[in-house]
Amino acid sequence: MTAVDVVLPCLDEAAALPAVLAALPPGYRAIVVDNGSRDGSPDVAAAHGATVLHEARRGYGAAVHAGLTAATAPVVCFLDCDGSLDPAELPRLVAPLLEGEADLVVGRRRPAGAGAWPWHARAGNAALSGLLRRRGLPVHDIAPARAAHREPLLALGVTDRAFGYPLELLLRAGRAGWRLLELDVAYRPRAAGTRSKVSGSALGTLRAVRDLTAAAARVGR
Repeated sequence: MTAVDVVLPCLDEAAALPAVLAALPPGYRAIVVDNGSRDGSPDVAAAHGATVLHEARRGYGAAVHAGLTAATAPVVCFLDCDGSLDPAELPRLVAPLLEGEADLVVGRRRPAGAGAWPWHARAGNAALSGLLRRRGLPVHDIAPARAAHREPLLALGVTDRAFGYPLELLLRAGRAGWRLLELDVAYRPRAAGTRSKVSGSALGTLRAVRDLTAAAARVGR
């Protein structure tokens, strides 16, 4: 069995972490990157068997990059740890990589419960994914679930350390000629006691769209 590291950027996710970590398939090793939690998330993650890192620089991209740098497995997955995504779906994303059918596999979120994806977050995501399709990338989601080989991913040189990280990753992968595959994944309401840093409010969505747009401008075509 090929070992897979799973990078889980974390900010105040103590309520969701036990179930998320318990749902990881065998051979999938959790790297929880704490980004300044105040609810005891690092202790919860460690108690449930995760490797815990602390990233002082705030930002989704900063946490993700820290986890990617620390990973040692040849294949790395990325997943939100608020309970909205099911870790049991990760092997479906990894399989095309291991079979040589894709270089980057991303999850296209499909709402699986009322309130899972607020209208403002869905609208912002649709606008940005439309931008990517106009640039030739066959995606419909700036997805928080991704899988790729670690070394090529590091070599892409993604520089964004805020919410623009996933969009810059997709753009750089497209420019590098990577084979991109998008698969549906269930998107559930996040665990009680957690709150999205992006879709929890219209302001959060606007900030994320700002970061993502800036990332697109930096990469260009």
